[in-house]
Amino acid sequence: MGWMSKYDIPEFLALEMNKARVGTKDRWTNLWRFATVRTGSYHIHIKNVHDKYGPVVRIGPNLLDLDVATPELPKMTEFYQNNSAVINGKITYQVFSETDPSSHARMKRPIAKFFSQGNVLAKEPLMNAIIGEMCQHLETRYKDSTCDLGEWIAFCAWDILGMVAFSQKFGYMDTGRDFDGSIATADKSLDYFAAVGQMPFLDYLLDKNPVFRIGPPNLGNITRIATERMVARLQGQRPPRPLEYGEDIPDYLDHFIAVKDAHPDAITETDIVVYLLTTLIAGADTTAITIRAIFYYALRKPSVYSRLEEEILSADLKSSAASYSSARALPLREGMRMHPAVCMLLERYVPQPGLTLPNSNQYIPAGTAVGMNPYVMGRNQSIWGADADEFRPERWLRHDGEDEVSYRERLQLYHAFDLTFGGGARICLGRYLAQAEVYKVVASLVRNFEIELVDPLREWEVVGSWFLRQKGLVCNLRERS
Repeated sequence: MGWMSKYDIPEFLALEMNKARVGTKDRWTNLWRFATVRTGSYHIHIKNVHDKYGPVVRIGPNLLDLDVATPELPKMTEFYQNNSAVINGKITYQVFSETDPSSHARMKRPIAKFFSQGNVLAKEPLMNAIIGEMCQHLETRYKDSTCDLGEWIAFCAWDILGMVAFSQKFGYMDTGRDFDGSIATADKSLDYFAAVGQMPFLDYLLDKNPVFRIGPPNLGNITRIATERMVARLQGQRPPRPLEYGEDIPDYLDHFIAVKDAHPDAITETDIVVYLLTTLIAGADTTAITIRAIFYYALRKPSVYSRLEEEILSADLKSSAASYSSARALPLREGMRMHPAVCMLLERYVPQPGLTLPNSNQYIPAGTAVGMNPYVMGRNQSIWGADADEFRPERWLRHDGEDEVSYRERLQLYHAFDLTFGGGARICLGRYLAQAEVYKVVASLVRNFEIELVDPLREWEVVGSWFLRQKGLVCNLRERS
């Protein structure tokens, strides 16, 4: 809540008594983290704070930022609740923003199976068609000019999700631009969610104010599209699909309606819209961010990109869109470590009887809010080595002289510190869909084009505000013969 609430006082006093062992940036208010998030470079500031104060840093009256792995903590803080939507005048939580563990499980249970790896790969023909269209657009539009490849990766990610969600593209690739402003609106909404998440009571004064709303540009257009698609489908209207898209492949709207039909008392039409919004908003941005990062870091290291090209071109990738099975072995985890899609603290409450941090025996009282930041965790030198700030994909491979047991133990440690898709019961529901898109799009672009940065020495622009968004992946493309 604000600088202090009735729930904070005991934990605040306990942390005060323990402050000698905790680096402190702001013990009295949440203003420091609110102001820092507003700069758009929160990830840089919080990394610098950890470099100065160590692995445990207090950044609010009842909040510790940890650069150390902990056991799973089930109870989420109020930070997530502002990521909700007002539908038909009611604040509606979705899988991501629901903080109550039992309610979250009840919401997730009916649809989780549809996001399994098997179900995702069954939709591969839908992805293939969109990726093939992207390659055709790039080939015809950018023969003699530079291309903002980062933009096109976003257009492709949104159109893929439109197709797998309700069998209709948004149309960003066809127009070559954010023609309805929905992508820009989603970015502005993320800026809002990131800031008010540091002081959640602000959301009830602004976006959720029932008298006079003063919030971010709302997601009304995306909500409208999702609602219209659902209503049309319930009325028996289904958009025609070209043969190459696969006529008999169910989309996610089919799955969600089937769940409603099976559980009419538990699942409403509003739930279907919420499920669609969850699939669209989180999925498109995070996937595009990861794909951009892989290209940016690899292209800036020619030796790395040459190996990536060699591995892709030597694989059996005959069509314009690579299959997941042929692309999934590519060394892409390093891009996700260097540039995670999420750059905010993933907050949880410590349950009874409290938490003792591994290796330090430092005790944190129950009720304290703690969290880990994927960007910071991905640069922990005690885990990743002295070159943690360097893009080095071979760190994921077995080292010379390293036995199999040691290699597996090292990978287990890497995975424990890899928060690309979260972890535990709250692990990202759409992770298999995102992974399939990432592997397929990267492999397909490399397979079809020779790609180089227009200016390899120029840094791109990164905004760390909920998601770690980027601009400036400007490339020259040449079609491979």
